[in-house]
Amino acid sequence: MQAFGLSNYRQTMNTPTGHQSPEQKRAAHAAANPDLAERLDPMAWHCTQEAGTERAFTGTYWDEKRAGIYRCVACDAAVFDSDTKFDSGCGWPSFTAPVPGGPDGAVVDARTDSSGGMVRTETTCSSCGAHLGHVFPDGPGPTGDRFCINSACVTLEGR
Repeated sequence: MQAFGLSNYRQTMNTPTGHQSPEQKRAAHAAANPDLAERLDPMAWHCTQEAGTERAFTGTYWDEKRAGIYRCVACDAAVFDSDTKFDSGCGWPSFTAPVPGGPDGAVVDARTDSSGGMVRTETTCSSCGAHLGHVFPDGPGPTGDRFCINSACVTLEGR
């Protein structure tokens, strides 16, 4: 995967000293936002807070063509731009890279996920730790990455 060298994507295979794990970020965000469970629909809660996955071709944005910024449904942080969205045929919204930004350059964190009997790279919101989806090294240029994101984990702010 080439994107690990990009400034808007932080590889957190092991949580560095002084950094919170996605689970710690999720717990802190939920504690600071007691209405979170009420604001998120059941699928959004399952996907963002329990690292769940919606079924392919069922989410709102898998075939979305409108221009805009995709934001984390849990904390409203900008995570992807429609300019990097492409049709991968997988049934989930796919992007080549996260948006640039964040205090240290990262808006999306990634770590090894060995759940479900396979090894993948999980992506989470750098701000609140919400599970977003997974990233695979089979995307188009310039990064070669395919960020496969659950529609339930994002909202689209149109331009």
